[in-house]
Amino acid sequence: MLTSCGEYMPKPRGYFRITLPDKEYVKYAENGFPYSFEIANVSKVEKHATTDDPYWVDVVYPTLNAKIYCSYKPVKNNLHEITEDARNFVYKHTSKADDITEQPYANDSLHVYAMLYELKGNTASNIQFVATDSVRHFFRGALYFNNTPNKDSIAPVQQFVREDIIHIIETLEWK
Repeated sequence: MLTSCGEYMPKPRGYFRITLPDKEYVKYAENGFPYSFEIANVSKVEKHATTDDPYWVDVVYPTLNAKIYCSYKPVKNNLHEITEDARNFVYKHTSKADDITEQPYANDSLHVYAMLYELKGNTASNIQFVATDSVRHFFRGALYFNNTPNKDSIAPVQQFVREDIIHIIETLEWK
């Protein structure tokens, strides 16, 4: 009884198991807004309009403690400036990011051209995207979690919301 295993092996830190809900997509098309897209039924849209950005909305995941901040700017011969501002905002995270990947999307029939940025590591925002028609519309989104960044603990939820962000990009339509 006094002898037992001579080696002690510490267990790695564990995280709560997160059960992700089933989802379906529904169209979000607000009257007077210059865009529409589909969101997961486990999320909701909250208007967050400001004087500078009257079409700002947040796609909120109440049960997942996540929010996608979505802003819109009309393009007025300033596409390069708006695009560079958005790109600079993404790359401000380089001090915390282990890596930043860019994945382009193009839908010629809907005139939607987008870039999905994935920031690896413990960054404040792990996924951001921009979309434009290159002439009149510019749409930007950034995913944030309302907790301390920890890439291991939020990984399943981040992947779950990533699918929804890609769906937003793929269903984005200009009015």
